[in-house]
Amino acid sequence: MTDVFFNPLDEGYVADPFPHLAEMRTLLPVQQTLAGPWAVFRNADVTRLLREPRLSVDPAMIDTTDNLREQLVDEIFNGESPQPSTSILNVDPPDHTRLRRLVSKAFTPRAIEALRPMIQDLVDQQLDAMAEAGTADVVDGLAFPLPFDVITKMLGMPEGDTDSLRKWGEQLVRTLDPIVDEEMLREAMVAGTKMDAHIEGVIEWKRSNPGDDLLTALIDVEEDGDRLSTIELRDQVSLLFVAGHETTVNLIGTGIYELLRHPEQLALWRDDESLGPGAIEELLRYVSPVQFSRRISIAPITFDGIEIPEKTVVLAGLASANRDPEFWGDDADSLQLTRPNASQHMSFGNGIHYCLGASLAKMEGQVAIHSFIKRFPNATEAGEPHWNGRINLRGIEKLPLRLT
Repeated sequence: MTDVFFNPLDEGYVADPFPHLAEMRTLLPVQQTLAGPWAVFRNADVTRLLREPRLSVDPAMIDTTDNLREQLVDEIFNGESPQPSTSILNVDPPDHTRLRRLVSKAFTPRAIEALRPMIQDLVDQQLDAMAEAGTADVVDGLAFPLPFDVITKMLGMPEGDTDSLRKWGEQLVRTLDPIVDEEMLREAMVAGTKMDAHIEGVIEWKRSNPGDDLLTALIDVEEDGDRLSTIELRDQVSLLFVAGHETTVNLIGTGIYELLRHPEQLALWRDDESLGPGAIEELLRYVSPVQFSRRISIAPITFDGIEIPEKTVVLAGLASANRDPEFWGDDADSLQLTRPNASQHMSFGNGIHYCLGASLAKMEGQVAIHSFIKRFPNATEAGEPHWNGRINLRGIEKLPLRLT
């Protein structure tokens, strides 16, 4: 019996999980965690897990009785089970294939690239405000508002929704961690019902008030007579606000923090804007805004000679795979913005569930981070970073800086 096990509750883990993940890759790369789910940590195993067609993302496939969840459903929904999510994160083929095909028609590379001037304008406004103050919290002043404002504007959401949507999104995103307490789960379930009702109302409003925006495009998208239903529209929009926002916040905030800690790399990109596409890929690899992805075994599956039972949650260690020297070489733990294969990171997943919003997140990160280091080349930390304490969507919550 080994006393080595994955323990994300260890002091200091969130601030720097990578030494512990390296230990897991070496000593126990396939294991059942104390929280219940299994986990794999090597790059090769993570790649296989994410591409394996015999695995599911549908929570209904999990063989478990969640008494707490059932109790909260009785309390919040008066005993009526809420409708299963149709988010592309939680459905398998053929439903996933159909939904992704329809959503992709509105989420084209051309449509995303057309957002660049708007993103640059938002970034410039935020940097102007920071420059005027002379000091700033880069998360509160740039990393947090930017992706939320971008999502709101690209969808064409009505003005006045921001505060409520932010609050509900923050409550929902906490449930993406592998360890969730009763208070978090209750808040998330209540927030989910409020967000669902709000977004359904916006969809109905948008049907009568179409515009040149993503939500109108999603409403209008059609293939052979097939359209997204109101529930399907609602769940994809909710996904953008919940998962799409927080991950980009972590990329921008933690990315700037790591560049300040690696001044030679910062100077390299600051002085050569053409490095941007590769630089953002390397930052995605290095900081891993999403640390784990979930799959569910439909049938028993074996990794490294160890059989994982059917109907079991298996966590793919994305952050661990992104630092695995077996794949990346001996400099896997170093930040190298010119790394030639950086785009092979796992930060957006892999296989058929590769993140549909990856190109948008990369653009936002590239514009925000390069604009910041170009505008404030002498920025320094004005205090210790405050980490958000999340195991999965790890990021910095507060990063005070002196800008001159």
